[in-house]
Order: sequence, then structure tokens, then C-alpha cells
Amino acid sequence: MNDQDDLKIYTDFMHELANAAAAVSLKYFKKHIDVESKGSKLGTSFDPVTIADQNTEKAIRELIRLRFPNHNIRGEEQAEEQKGSNFTWVIDPIDGTRAYITGIPTWATLVSLHDGHKPIVGLLDQPYLKERYIGTANATFFNGTKISARPCDDIFKATISTTDPLQLFNGPVEQDAFFRVASRAKMMRNGYDSYAYAMIAAGFIDIVIESGLEPHDIQALIPIIEGAGGIVTNWQGEPCDKGGQVLACGDKRLHEQVVKLLNITTSDL
Repeated sequence: MNDQDDLKIYTDFMHELANAAAAVSLKYFKKHIDVESKGSKLGTSFDPVTIADQNTEKAIRELIRLRFPNHNIRGEEQAEEQKGSNFTWVIDPIDGTRAYITGIPTWATLVSLHDGHKPIVGLLDQPYLKERYIGTANATFFNGTKISARPCDDIFKATISTTDPLQLFNGPVEQDAFFRVASRAKMMRNGYDSYAYAMIAAGFIDIVIESGLEPHDIQALIPIIEGAGGIVTNWQGEPCDKGGQVLACGDKRLHEQVVKLLNITTSDL
């Protein structure tokens, strides 16, 4: 069996995981359910979690254990399962819980498979909208159709997005860096969580800038954007699969411009 055969096994399995997750997450969506807080997150004291997050992750983990019992599993809501494998499944059962609990369908289930070096397969599934994105380094597909990021070689032509420019950056220095880029962009549309990254892969948004991300927030999105021809790094242009500051662009020429803008120092102004 070659690497392409392995990738097909994993991408096919992503559909099974997405279907199992949707059966749980949709059951609670647009229902009045209890919301708890896990504590503070960046500029806010509220980090929500619900029974939908917990039970969706449980359904995903159960399938992975059955199909790949020797693989590690890392998720947002439960303890890491370390089996000593090079392969780790990374799960965000409901990315965008804030959107979920306010009835807005920009949340998504994110799953990636990390091979010890990088995420090699990524899934973003938005079951309420019936939108499914699966990406590898070779290609990204939206509901079975291959998609590509759009060309955009100039920040002044770009559409930019972040989840929350006021609460979800790590203080005024990061906020200022974001707005330094956003003030040059043609248009800014915020509040879409991981869905904004899917829109980069689909050719509708050009830039997403965020901070304070965990590995489960970003790993699935890396192969989805890269498979569509885009690029995902940290703010310095380095790998970001461990989370932290994240910059995603559909065009590598644009990415170079944004990295420079994000890293301007006081002496450069």
C-alpha cells in the first residue's frame, strides 16, 4: 500500500466521522441547552462548553478507537489518549461554540490526522448548512468538488477576517497588529470562526488572522487551505500546527505582505 492509498483510507474515514458527529451536534443545535464556562480565554472570562461539544467528541473518539486502535487521540473536551503512535487524530467537536449557542451556523466539526510532522488530512464539516470540506496536500474538496483559493496579490484588494477583533487577541499589541493589516484591506468581515478558513479555500476570503489558538483549532484547517493552494503559518511565517498566532492566506504573495505588516515595530513607524 502506498501513501496515496493511505490518504484515501483516511479521507474516506473523515466522511464517517463527519456523519457520526453531525448526528449528535444537530440534535442540540438551535435548542435551549445548558452552557458552562471552562474559564477565561484571552480578553474574555468566558470559554463556553455544552453537552453538544462533549457528546460530539465522544462519538468521534469511539469511531477512531474502533478503526485505528493504535493511533493517538487528542481532543478539546477529553483527556489525550497516547498510544505511542506517530499518528494523532486531533478533534475540535464544535469549533465556534459561541456561534453554536447563539444559533448561528458558522460553527463546525474539525478533525485532522497528524503524522508526527504535520497534519496530513483535514476535515471541516458544517452539517446544518450541509457543507463538508476535506483537504490534503494534494487537493481540497467541497462536497466532493475540487476547490481552489483565489489569487489576490495586494492587501488593498483583499477581504480579511478574524473571529473577534476585540476579545480574542492577546492584548493591545496584537489588536494593533491586526488592525494595521485590516485598515489596508478592501473589506473586513468578522465572526466566522473556522468557517472563514473554509472560505479562503473556496476563494471567497483572502486573509484570516487570529491568536491564542490551540492545536485542535487549526490543524484540520492547514491541509484544507494548503490543498486549495493557500498558506497557513504563524505571524512570523513559520509552522503553526501547535496553535498560537495564526495567519492564513489564499495567495502566497499576499501572505508575504501581511507577515511584514504584522511584524512592524515601533521603530519602523
